[in-house]
Amino acid sequence: MSFKVEFKVRDYECDLQGIVNNSVYFNYLEHARHEFLAAKNIDFAQLARDKVNLVVIRSEMNYKDSLKPGDAFYVEVEVERLSRLKFAFNQKVIRAADNKLMLDAVVTGTSVNAKGRPFVPEQLEQLFT
Repeated sequence: MSFKVEFKVRDYECDLQGIVNNSVYFNYLEHARHEFLAAKNIDFAQLARDKVNLVVIRSEMNYKDSLKPGDAFYVEVEVERLSRLKFAFNQKVIRAADNKLMLDAVVTGTSVNAKGRPFVPEQLEQLFT
């Protein structure tokens, strides 16, 4: 079972065509990743204070259909280990009314220490066991 966060499209997130602007999906996905980490007792802000920065190194988005103002939807999040230093958040944006897939995304990341060197901190290791 994947983790999910519920949302509702706000009018100002839409463009002149009356659909969610493509750039807004980045915000939805990021918020869902942060909520996922919080649910796993990983404090994103504390990591940053500890000079551990989680960084996105690649985003792939496949837009399937467009959300419109007022649409209720949810973002599913699953994480997988890609290598010793990289992990991926597999995410889906799904319209709640009909469970239609609206966007499929893979956000690849790593974490860097105070010197900018990639590593995976102990807090994140728990996600992969």
